[in-house]
Amino acid sequence: MEHEVQEQTGEKLMRILLFTLVLSVMSATMFNIVLPDIASDLDLSFAQVSWVSTVYMLIYGIGAVIYGKLADTCKLKNLLTFGLIFFSLGSIVGLIAQAYWMVLLGRILQAVGASVIPAAAMIIPARHFPPERRGSALGMVAVGLALGRVLGPIVSAFIVSIANWRWLFCLPIFTLFLLPFYRKYLDDEQRQGSKVDWLGGGLLAGTVALLLLSVTRGGWMLAIGCLTLFALFMVRIRSAAEPFIKVRLFQNKRYSLGLVITFLLSGSSFSFVYLSPLLLSDVSHLDPQLIGIVMVPAAIISAILGKKGGKLADVKGNPFLFYLSSALMFIAFLLLSSFVGSSPIFIAVFLTIGDAGAAFILITLSNMISQTLPKEQIGVGMGIFSMLNFMAGSVSGAVYSKVVDLGAVVNWNPANLFSNGIVYSNIYLSLALLLVSVILLYYFQIQRATSTRFKMTYKPSQAEQSP
Repeated sequence: MEHEVQEQTGEKLMRILLFTLVLSVMSATMFNIVLPDIASDLDLSFAQVSWVSTVYMLIYGIGAVIYGKLADTCKLKNLLTFGLIFFSLGSIVGLIAQAYWMVLLGRILQAVGASVIPAAAMIIPARHFPPERRGSALGMVAVGLALGRVLGPIVSAFIVSIANWRWLFCLPIFTLFLLPFYRKYLDDEQRQGSKVDWLGGGLLAGTVALLLLSVTRGGWMLAIGCLTLFALFMVRIRSAAEPFIKVRLFQNKRYSLGLVITFLLSGSSFSFVYLSPLLLSDVSHLDPQLIGIVMVPAAIISAILGKKGGKLADVKGNPFLFYLSSALMFIAFLLLSSFVGSSPIFIAVFLTIGDAGAAFILITLSNMISQTLPKEQIGVGMGIFSMLNFMAGSVSGAVYSKVVDLGAVVNWNPANLFSNGIVYSNIYLSLALLLVSVILLYYFQIQRATSTRFKMTYKPSQAEQSP
């Protein structure tokens, strides 16, 4: 009876979280298309105005780990209250901004608050649903992410067509209406834990920030600073009595390997969002509006299939959904590589296949990772998972950009008969081969885990023991 009540509460929380995720993702992406307008209004260079997006994403990724760690010791309802209030406060500051520093301050405050949402999106399913029902909950997370990605550019274009770009700041204020429901349905349990190691958390945040900046903006000094802070962070977690992240978390081989697989697959799936618009612009010569139209069907299909993917994980198991999602992504990579210069209609179909796989892969990875963690480490463990997803997208996006800038003259895919877009064909072929390697890595990990469980539970019969 108690489990049924907990699941019913969890289902209500997931519906509330769905709307919160949509607004959060929209806020993260909708400013990208108005950067030229901001630069024009405030007399800024593109390098300056790009910080409107960059600073948000930096804090958003790092904050997921901070909130995840705090959730292991603090009430999640209090963290969400703090986060949603700051999310809205940043929106008010940005809405009344008349100078660039106020715009940046608004985005910083938004990110400080909004970064609690991806942490909560991983923690709530892990705490309120048993492993056999967790996939459906994570499917709703995938739906929220997909809907936010679809609606972001559409709503942004609509708002700026009738009002000033500052009104894009107003949408997160609506998350305050969801706050009473979070406080009602989240439990009041105060979790036991030690004090937070803020020095260790600061070193981790600095390491991640410098890593992303060094990859996206270049510069040896940033890379050296990143390595220095990382070394100090490793010293700190080994010497502190209660470190920000305990070393034994990474000694969990299933968890650590899951993070490696997550980084590789998240970076690969990000190509559908980041690389495909470049392909449609450079090879198909489409205008930005038409590019959005080509990519919308894939995101809609992802939103529709997200819940279905979660149910598949519950009924068929994580391995089934992993292989299915990997197969869909592999097919999409091969098709994009082989028909890189074909009609945008075909590209839209290929992206639909790939986006469906990307939505499923998020469900199975988060489900798999959550099942490797003990309850007392779910917060920080899933926070790292969320941050790694963000880092993979940022790093892979920078890599894709640099490879496209370098270009290519040799066609690696013999099935590609199009002379234009060779560099894109080569990238997609490389991603297909990388995906095969990840599938093999996952397969041998599953085999090893199965073999270990068999050895632990198997007891030979007397006939087998006798000579």
